[in-house]
Amino acid sequence: MADDRDITIHSRVVFWLKIILPLFALAILSTLFLLSRRIDTDAALPYARVDVEALARDPRLTAPEYLAVTEDGAAVSFTARTARTGQGDNDEARAEDLVAVYETPGGLRIDIRAREGEIDRPAGRMRLSGDVEIVTSTGYRMLTAGLDSALDRTNLRSDGEVQAEAPYGQITAGQMEIRHEDVEKPGYLLDFKTDVKLIYEPQK
Repeated sequence: MADDRDITIHSRVVFWLKIILPLFALAILSTLFLLSRRIDTDAALPYARVDVEALARDPRLTAPEYLAVTEDGAAVSFTARTARTGQGDNDEARAEDLVAVYETPGGLRIDIRAREGEIDRPAGRMRLSGDVEIVTSTGYRMLTAGLDSALDRTNLRSDGEVQAEAPYGQITAGQMEIRHEDVEKPGYLLDFKTDVKLIYEPQK
C-alpha cells in the first residue's frame, strides 16, 4: 500500500510540474519581450531614404581600379578611394585620392599620387590636381600643382611649375615632362623646361 501511495504522489507531482513549468517559462519570455528595447522604425526610415536618394543623384564607385598597357609596353594601373562617372554624354570619370603606377619594360617605375583626378577615355588623357607627387625609381621626387598624362603611351607633363629633389640636388622649373621618344628604342627622358634652376648638392 505504501508503494502505491508513493507512486500516486509521484505521478501527481509530475503531472503538476508538466503544467507549471511551461507556464513559468512563458511568463519569463513575456517579461523579456516587454523589457526589450523597441526599435523606432519611423525614426530610422528617413535616414535610409536620404542615403538612397543621395546615391541616386551622385552615383560613385568605391576603390575602383584601371589597368592598361601603353604603346611603349609600360604597365599602368590607376586606383582611387572613390570615382564618379560622367553624366549623359560626358564620358569623363572623376576620382579622389588617386594613385597611379607606371612600370616600364626596362625596369623604370613611376609612382604618382594626387588628391583629385579626371580620366577622359575618349581623349585618352588623365588630368591630376591637388598636391601631385611624382616619384621615380631612379631617385627623383617631384611636386607640382597639376599633371597631364596620356593613357595610351608614357607621356607625363606637369601643369606649371615643378619642384624636384634629384640624386644630385634641388631643381625648380616651369615645366617637367617624362616621355618615351622612340618606340623602337628603350629608355625614357625626364625633361625639365623653362627657367630651370639647379642647386647642386654633391653629397647626394
